Amino acid sequence: MTPEESLHQAINQQVALVPYDPNWPILFAREQERLRQLFGPIFLDIQHIGSTAIPNMLAKPVIDILAGVESMPVAVGLNGPLCNAGYTTSAQFNASLTDRQWFMRWSEGVRTHHLHVVVYGSTQWQERLQFRDALRHNPQLAAQYAALKTQLAQQFDDDREAYTDAKGEFVRAVLGS
Repeated sequence: MTPEESLHQAINQQVALVPYDPNWPILFAREQERLRQLFGPIFLDIQHIGSTAIPNMLAKPVIDILAGVESMPVAVGLNGPLCNAGYTTSAQFNASLTDRQWFMRWSEGVRTHHLHVVVYGSTQWQERLQFRDALRHNPQLAAQYAALKTQLAQQFDDDREAYTDAKGEFVRAVLGS
C-alpha cells in the first residue's frame, strides 16, 4: 500500500468500536513523550482524552490527545511542524475551527491518534477534561455512554462526523450546558 493509499484508507475508515485495551494508556504515554521531545515547552500540558482514556470503555481504537498551548496563533502555527512529525490534517477543516486545531496520525491505513490542540485552560480544555473525568468516576454514566456509542456506531458506521455529532447531546448533558 502506498503512503497515499494508506492515508486515504485511514481518512475513510469506518466507525468500529472494540473492547477496552489496557495498552491504550501506554500508547498515549509513548506519544505524549514523543510530542514533548519534539515540541518541548510549546505544549503546556498533554492529556489523554476520549474513550480510550476511560477504563473498561469500548472505543474506536484511536488515542485522543489534548495538547494545551498558549494561544490559538500558536496552535495554528503548529500545522506545518506537526505534519512534519507524522500527523496530517485538513486545512479546510482547521480553517473552520476557532477554538482548536485537529490532527491525525495513521499507520497502514488505520487511524492511530487524534491530536486536539487548544488553548490551555480554555473552555475547550476544561470541558474535554471534565467529560473524561465524569466518565472515569461514574460507572453508571460510563455505561450509558457505552450503550449510546454502540447504537450510534451501528447507525453511522460509515459517517464518522455524524457519529461524533450524534453524541453531542449526551456530552452537553454531562457538562451541564
